[in-house]
Amino acid sequence: MVWIIFIGALALLFGGIVWSIYNRLVKADNQVDEALSLIDVQLKKRFELIPNLVEAVKGYNAHEAQILENIARQRSNIPQGASDKAQMDGSITGALRSFRLQVEQYPDLLANTQFLKLMDTLTIVEDELAMARRYYNGTVRDLHNTMEVFPNVLFVGLSGVVKKTFYEIEASESESPEINLSE
Repeated sequence: MVWIIFIGALALLFGGIVWSIYNRLVKADNQVDEALSLIDVQLKKRFELIPNLVEAVKGYNAHEAQILENIARQRSNIPQGASDKAQMDGSITGALRSFRLQVEQYPDLLANTQFLKLMDTLTIVEDELAMARRYYNGTVRDLHNTMEVFPNVLFVGLSGVVKKTFYEIEASESESPEINLSE
């Protein structure tokens, strides 16, 4: 009788440990999904600003307006995966960086209060997007840590939770743009 109680207690203890590990893995996985959706929110905010910037810039130079119109066309195809999303985000970030540098050539445009408000809002959204990227990468790191520590590593396969990729922009997008002041 004592052995039955002892075996039952061990089974309950083991079941509690497995239950706890499973819940931690699922919670970490859900946080990664939440963080990725925060990036989506910031990308949508950025895309909503771009048509307004196009209208503000149209009267000044067709080239700058064309850059923004190309970006605006991309907004309907936000990919689902983190790596595809990061690639698209990186190309748009580079285009916006180029746009900002080119706009500095138009003092009248820089004096336009509507344009300045839009650019300030875009700067805020870009900062929030950077924070969302950092949060996502932090949740991915936490998920990987949760998956790889003992005894969790023994139960990862049973939980169905898989490793996620970090949100990384391409190396060419992370380099500073060249600025020629001699012109």
